[in-house]
Amino acid sequence: MTATGGPLAGVKVVELAGIGPAPFCSMLLADLGADVVRVDRPGTAGGGEDLLNRSKRSVQVDLKHEKGPEAVLALAEEADVLLEGLRPGVTERLGVGPEQCWERNPRLVYGRMTGWGQDGPLAHTSGHDVGYVSLTGMLHLIGRKDGPPQVPANLLGDFGGGAMYLAVGVLAALLEARSSGRGQVVDAAIVDGTAHLGAMLWGFFGSGGWSTERGTNLLDTGAPYYDVYETADGEHISVGALEPKFYAELLDRLELTGKVPDRDDASNWPELRATFAETFKQRTRQEWTEVFEGSDACFAPVLSMAEAEQHPHLAARQTLVRRDGTLQPAPAPRFSHTPNPEPGPVATPGAHTEEVLRDWGLPQDLLDSGAMRSAS
Repeated sequence: MTATGGPLAGVKVVELAGIGPAPFCSMLLADLGADVVRVDRPGTAGGGEDLLNRSKRSVQVDLKHEKGPEAVLALAEEADVLLEGLRPGVTERLGVGPEQCWERNPRLVYGRMTGWGQDGPLAHTSGHDVGYVSLTGMLHLIGRKDGPPQVPANLLGDFGGGAMYLAVGVLAALLEARSSGRGQVVDAAIVDGTAHLGAMLWGFFGSGGWSTERGTNLLDTGAPYYDVYETADGEHISVGALEPKFYAELLDRLELTGKVPDRDDASNWPELRATFAETFKQRTRQEWTEVFEGSDACFAPVLSMAEAEQHPHLAARQTLVRRDGTLQPAPAPRFSHTPNPEPGPVATPGAHTEEVLRDWGLPQDLLDSGAMRSAS
């Protein structure tokens, strides 16, 4: 069923099926109440636990059929947004590029998600998250001193520098289209977004406040009071006591007040780190969690994905929810006047073809001709 409620209720989005950041962006829009219709190829497998396809509807379109492009254009004519994550020029060759869509719907916002962007020397080459974040300088800064860069799954590039910037761009373009009556292309490149995410660190670097030597800076495990430590049971905790009053609380709970050297002198950091490491190894993660309960020491246990659901704070806010037995994040952010709908089921490819034809007012002959198909 179409999502109801949420700040984007009434907004229609067409997503050309892909993987990674573009589907995440459309999932986010669906979480906010948009009616997202995913265009899948015939024969596509899907459903199950692919959460990036939750709260959406799916139609199957054979773009090799003579009326296949017409099916996508008919959807675009009724939509506010079209999202695609193909290589530059592919949708134009398929007959569903921005200009072709604007002939039918001048107000359409056309969101394009790529790693390298729509132009530049690498625009037409393959890539993945780890390569995109490598070129921006952001991967280089993640890791410990004298160790290699550490890959942060695909959170930094695909979803942080990619999908979230596509979402912001699409929403901005939607606002502009309301006044101008004209849609536009949103060129969301993961390299651009990832570099932009580092704005604060670029500022530090430009002023001489950030070294390119990994693991020696305030926020990259260089500072011993902003780091992760092992506990007696082989688990880990994190501390982020940057401000003096929070650091004082950390020392008090550790019973180290007056027993450690001045943290403002970086030459004391190795000794301070060794003391913290030795101290945290004396108790289990749970024991330290009880010691720091309710404090402002900026302490947290490092939980696994399997454990996070049970944390009292996340449980109270229902940050993680279960639908049909599948653990998943709840929609975010939250709104006071237009609350988000509950997450919908994962869309099976082609399951909503006839329903979307009816709801969006598309011609029945698109289905009769075989250009559009229902799930078998």
